[in-house]
Amino acid sequence: MTIGSEEKIAKVVSVLPSKIKIQVKDIERFKIENERFAVGSYLRVSDSEDCALISMIENFTIEKEENKESYYILEAVPIGFLDSEGNFSRGGNNIAIPPTDVELARKDEVQKIYDSIDISKRFCFSKLSQDKTIEVPVDGDRFFNKHIAVVGSTGSGKSHTVTKLIQAAISSKNEGYEGLNNSHIILFDIHSEYRSAFPASNNIDVEKLVLPYWLMNGEELEELFVESGENQSYNQSSLLRRIITRNKQKHNDNNEKITFDTPVKFSIQEVMNCIINLSKETRKSKQPSTVCLEEEQVFQNDEEKFDFYFSQEFKFQEIKQGSINKGTYNDGTLEKFISRIRNKISDKRLTFLFGENAMDVLFEDTLRQVIGYRKDNESNINIIDLSGVPFEVLSITVSLISRMLFDYGYFYKKMKDDIPELQTTPLLLVYEEAHKYVPKLKSAKYNASRISIERIAKEGRKYGVTAMIVSQRPSEISETIFSQCSNFISMRLTNPEDQNYVKRLLPDVVGPITDSLSTLKEGEAIIIGDSIIMPSLVKIDRCNPQPSSNDIPFLQEWKKEWYAADFEKIVCKWID
Repeated sequence: MTIGSEEKIAKVVSVLPSKIKIQVKDIERFKIENERFAVGSYLRVSDSEDCALISMIENFTIEKEENKESYYILEAVPIGFLDSEGNFSRGGNNIAIPPTDVELARKDEVQKIYDSIDISKRFCFSKLSQDKTIEVPVDGDRFFNKHIAVVGSTGSGKSHTVTKLIQAAISSKNEGYEGLNNSHIILFDIHSEYRSAFPASNNIDVEKLVLPYWLMNGEELEELFVESGENQSYNQSSLLRRIITRNKQKHNDNNEKITFDTPVKFSIQEVMNCIINLSKETRKSKQPSTVCLEEEQVFQNDEEKFDFYFSQEFKFQEIKQGSINKGTYNDGTLEKFISRIRNKISDKRLTFLFGENAMDVLFEDTLRQVIGYRKDNESNINIIDLSGVPFEVLSITVSLISRMLFDYGYFYKKMKDDIPELQTTPLLLVYEEAHKYVPKLKSAKYNASRISIERIAKEGRKYGVTAMIVSQRPSEISETIFSQCSNFISMRLTNPEDQNYVKRLLPDVVGPITDSLSTLKEGEAIIIGDSIIMPSLVKIDRCNPQPSSNDIPFLQEWKKEWYAADFEKIVCKWID
């Protein structure tokens, strides 16, 4: 309804730098054309040239002058400017003062604003919360080629939102072909809840995953084998670097260009043999270069000694006063180090790292498995099921896969620079429960994953590798990672610390939206960022099929007759 000039039902009574106040005399007449009128509704504030400021209602109060009827005061925050030709732009500084008309923004006008995104780039997965008939698209290119944050407390609908986004992405196609599109999404599923939502996905659990230890870089190997809190951790790291580097060179034609970080095959068993031998080594007192094995041996340098020690565990002569001394590392400081390596490589839970397949697999096959290019089993979405991965190696597992994918994007771009006709194959990495492996806490056991994911956050999009950070505790995640996100989907957050943290990071600080973080309903979200035409409170469309993340109906289950659990099968499953 356009407010007539003779009798103003609503008028602007105050214009502030970031807020306007509107007096409404007859609220029923003001909202008559709009069934939904509440905090979050859009207003159209016009000047004499029929240009309009689109504002969102932040709050309202009822005031009453003495001996007169009460009236409403609406406080609204400017969202953007709508010119006379219907073009929308963010910001609210172009409105003439004083504005002449105030009315509720019309439905077709709001939809037209959202539809100003080029139809070829339009990506839809939600409706406007105030009016479910209004679709809220984002610019799909801007949405996916910049990092995305999806945050929300347990039960807010976070998993359904992630599922809907991915389902919409893998089903988006140009006309004229059938089968898979060119989307490549790798989802780190920490609770094994997404398999049901993507029946055609390539689901890789700990039993199918082959992630050879020899692909690890220096930080990952040190995090796996060296306990950072030990007094000898520096010496252990230094020794590990020297021995692994030499073993890599030995297994690759003695190539001296190979470094500790070079992703080539080496034998962890040989490395352990060498460390054990060094821990037992004895030498002649007057000829330190002579090692007192059962048959004495002279080595010209450490590399020659390492090569000899790789082959097996040797027996050494006993220490004798004045004639046979302990070797450099024969002081007991390597015992815990050796025990840790032995326990890791013999742990059945880590077969995906140290099993026979890990030594035999090709680098190319590992890449194909992780990205979804396995022959005769291609898939748009690869679900890395981390639920069976032991917690102590979770960070390393995520780090290794993330780094491989970043390097894939890097070298693919280099190849495309040389062969321009190559088709681009961008990757989206979805980190579920990201606070569990990239926390703000500066701890050595999270160094590997933090370095890998922070590198993706800072440099990945240049090489076609973007990240979706999903968390229920955003305040516990590395700020470096969150600060690189350009698009935010924020669902209900009940923790005040998380609310304040998200408000500080959001690229658009919009009062009526961010202040509602604690009261959003399940499935409702705030979308803010480069990809959306204006910050919006939306209802996420339902996904189909759904992830297996629904809450257990405790009371309904408890009402049922007593059920005798099969403890024998449970224990067998537990220890299998």
